[in-house]
Amino acid sequence: MSEPVVFTYPIDGNNFTSAGGASVAVKQNLRALGFPDDVVRRVSIAMYEGEINMVIHAHGGTATVTVGEDEITIVLADRGPGIADVERAMQEGYYTAPDNIRALGFGAGMGLPNMRRYTDEMRIDSVVGTGTTVTMKVRIPEEGA
Repeated sequence: MSEPVVFTYPIDGNNFTSAGGASVAVKQNLRALGFPDDVVRRVSIAMYEGEINMVIHAHGGTATVTVGEDEITIVLADRGPGIADVERAMQEGYYTAPDNIRALGFGAGMGLPNMRRYTDEMRIDSVVGTGTTVTMKVRIPEEGA
């Protein structure tokens, strides 16, 4: 693969029925491209956690996945309320999900920490009142490494 392959998915906000659809599509596409199971798993988990956060907090957005020679880059962009305290939001167990969302089994405060855990790099750019962009990278190990 000499040119990067790019997949773009709209994330429908407040729609828990379709939540996770983009991460399932990414998993299927990466498997079809022949990526190792560990890489597929890491990308899928990070993507799912981000997708759910976008549904819960940001009323949706866009997920763009760029598959390159040596890494997969996931960019999640929304026009939601933004994250007031990114450092605090990165703490395991810290949550801002309302009770009705928590009653559905979401919003346990593990989304951002899991996104960081399953990626090699993660950057959060957020402006309160404007939105958030999360950029994550998963390196592709060399064959035989």
